[in-house]
Formats: sequence, C-alpha cells, structure tokens
Amino acid sequence: MTTDPPPEPTEGPAWGRARRAFRRWRRTRPFWAALWTGLGGFVIFFLPMAPLGKILQVGVGGIAGMAGGVVLMAMALLVLLLSGQRHTAGVIAVIAGVASFPLSNLGGLFIGMFLSVLGGSMAFAWLPEKPARRRGRLSRTAPAAEGSGTA
Repeated sequence: MTTDPPPEPTEGPAWGRARRAFRRWRRTRPFWAALWTGLGGFVIFFLPMAPLGKILQVGVGGIAGMAGGVVLMAMALLVLLLSGQRHTAGVIAVIAGVASFPLSNLGGLFIGMFLSVLGGSMAFAWLPEKPARRRGRLSRTAPAAEGSGTA
C-alpha cells in the first residue's frame, strides 16, 4: 500500500470542460444583458395569461403585452447571438420595456419593465474586451521626441 496521493487527471470531467467552454463563450458577448431582457420579456408576455382576478387590464392590452413580450425575448436572442447588433437591440428593448407600462398591466407589474430596461441598457453599454497587447512590439506612430530639434 502506498501513501502517495492519487494522480491528478490530465483532463477534468466532461461537465467541467463544458462549464469552462460556456464561460469562455459567455464572456465574449453581453450574456447578462440578454438574460435580463429575456426575463423581462417573459414576465411581460406571461402576465396577461394570468387568471382574470390578477390581471389589471383585460382585452387589447393583453395582446399588446404578449406582443411586447415576444419583441423583448427576440431582442434578448439577438443580443446573445449577434453581439454586433447590441446597440440596436438594446435601444429597441428599452423602448419596448417602457412602452409596456401603459400597454401591458403596468409593464408586467413594474418587474418586467424594470428588467427589460436594465437589460437593454446593459446591452447598449457592453463593450467586448480588447485583446492584450504584445510586449516588445514598437508602435507605428511613435510620439515625437521633445527637444530633438537643433539649436
């Protein structure tokens, strides 16, 4: 019998590799903005389907609420899958979230409106990480040295 610790595996379990790959993918796009926007759209979409006693406005407002929720969930997918279109999708998400206030049960009882405005704002403000600069490489536009002129 040996007292040596068991050798460490060279590769982690499959779920560990999948989690790391998902983390790398998630960091290259506005993931949290899409999550909040989609959750806000979900609340606005499904609130008109609540029982009649819990709905504040019935009728055409319910259809407008469901349409607004679908638009918000589509913007969440657009932000997540096409991060280059995040500005347009973010602005549309904020507009649809604010428009849900009068159109759909006070914007999903304020929860859906708040989440969609938060997510749209985050999508608009998100910037991709800049790649790390290499060391030792000279820039093409070097600043002019001061005092290099002749007297």
